[in-house]
Amino acid sequence: MTGADEGRLRDGLDVAGEDCGLWVPGVDYVAGWREARVTADRLNRALLRSGFELSDVRAVASTDGDGRGVVRVAGWPDVVERLAGFLETLADGDGGAV
Repeated sequence: MTGADEGRLRDGLDVAGEDCGLWVPGVDYVAGWREARVTADRLNRALLRSGFELSDVRAVASTDGDGRGVVRVAGWPDVVERLAGFLETLADGDGGAV
């Protein structure tokens, strides 16, 4: 998310992986990140509407080594456990996943 929620990204949830900072010349990481960012923003809006706080759990845009967009979910274990329960309840309520 952009704007007022930017400050929430500095709350102690480390979202950088082992490969953070290793870039291969000639790979277009920006295009993959942009695609992932759109999807991460959508998931973050859904998390907010579902009562979750982005300082506890959030989707983060990234790329893999080939420049493909990746969306990671970062959160405190107890909150991610709550999210998993929420998703299981939704899946049980309508007969399964999308």
